[in-house]
Amino acid sequence: MVAWFRRDLRLHDNPAWAEASAADGAVALVVLEPALLSAAGPWRREAYLAALRGLDQSLRHAGGALWAVEGDPAEAVASVAVETGACKVVVNADTTRWSAARDRTVGETLEAIGVPLVPHWGTVVQPPGAVLTRAGTLSKVFTPFYRRWSQLPLRPAAQPGRAKISKPPGGLGIDDVLADASQRAWSEHEALDRLDGWLARVDRYNDDRDLPAVEGTSGISEALHFGLLSPRHAAERVGDATPGRQGFVRQLAWRDWYTHLTAEHHDIDQRNLRPEFDRIDWATGSQADDDFAAWRDGMTGYPIVDAAMRGLAATGRMHNRLRMIAASFLVKDLLIDWRRGERWFRRMLRDGDIAQNAGNWQWVAGTGPDAAPYFRIFNPVTQSRRFDSQGGYLRSLVPELAGLSDRDVHAPWEATPLDLSAAGVVLGVDYPAPIVDHAEARERTLAAYSEALGKRG
Repeated sequence: MVAWFRRDLRLHDNPAWAEASAADGAVALVVLEPALLSAAGPWRREAYLAALRGLDQSLRHAGGALWAVEGDPAEAVASVAVETGACKVVVNADTTRWSAARDRTVGETLEAIGVPLVPHWGTVVQPPGAVLTRAGTLSKVFTPFYRRWSQLPLRPAAQPGRAKISKPPGGLGIDDVLADASQRAWSEHEALDRLDGWLARVDRYNDDRDLPAVEGTSGISEALHFGLLSPRHAAERVGDATPGRQGFVRQLAWRDWYTHLTAEHHDIDQRNLRPEFDRIDWATGSQADDDFAAWRDGMTGYPIVDAAMRGLAATGRMHNRLRMIAASFLVKDLLIDWRRGERWFRRMLRDGDIAQNAGNWQWVAGTGPDAAPYFRIFNPVTQSRRFDSQGGYLRSLVPELAGLSDRDVHAPWEATPLDLSAAGVVLGVDYPAPIVDHAEARERTLAAYSEALGKRG
């Protein structure tokens, strides 16, 4: 039996692998898809390849190794199934339009040779279709979804079987396909250790989660994205014994909800889920392009936004509170279409994921089914002073402002000329002046959204 690994790069609590490894013999296959790798930014590509090496290590420890093929999955999966005499191919399903189209094509190719493609769900706590209203539909509001989600029992952990794991023939090992033999491995054991470490801090989650200068979040989003960690296992391990644990598990439910929405709306990254906002007159032209470049490069003149974007470029990571602030600034201050920002985030983030990324961008933009109201517009200075009051995070990413006071570092244009001089800051030279006035931008955005709602198609 062939287990085709995609975003489930672990053996622990992996339903597809549990079925494959319970058979007489198991083949662990990954298909490196050039289009997928080229679409990923450098950080996500690095993390993905490291996770593949980690999976290969786990398989070698169990007596086998990872088969690696580069090319079109429809051809590659069928070829390996024929070569190994597989009776079926098992996978953990995905919900994006790209994944759905790929799996449909692969399934048709396998069907032609008499081999079924059998899906499981190992990337969510509860699978799409399991959390429904009394009317049998997916709730378009998160709170009732979460209420029902919380009432459902967790499935038992999927236990690996004892089947002999095949080793690939020459030319099909991971080192044969990946050119950089020095690439580090990132294993599911590291991810499990990270989760165990989080258990010592999770009770403070509700207090610390919004503070970027504090290690107040779990740091497991990348492991969840690449499947080094089972979300079902994470929910089980954390539990609900304290408010902090309940708050964290609620985030896993948000993750499931966006995945379920994506299963119903494959174009979640392309289309407003509230179509009345299709009429928004987004900023376009050279000025919008210049503003987008300033946002992308961390040169907007708003330190909290610039720190977030510089950190993203340097590490491929961004704190959740900062994601909301940076996204709100692009959409609500610059009136730039959320889809441009979503694409940039998805390319640069290590955990870039269509369902989660697009769902959260639509939440910020107010265009999703259960989103922040369009008139909720984050004030970047207020947010900065509230969640990084001493400016520790700002100074780490925007060092040119390090000499300013704890108050002025959040809004250097409010500092006196004397204080700017003492800190060695010349606005427009050492650090940009704000590219937009927040109060004026807020009024422009409210007018654009109100006009869109008032238009008739």
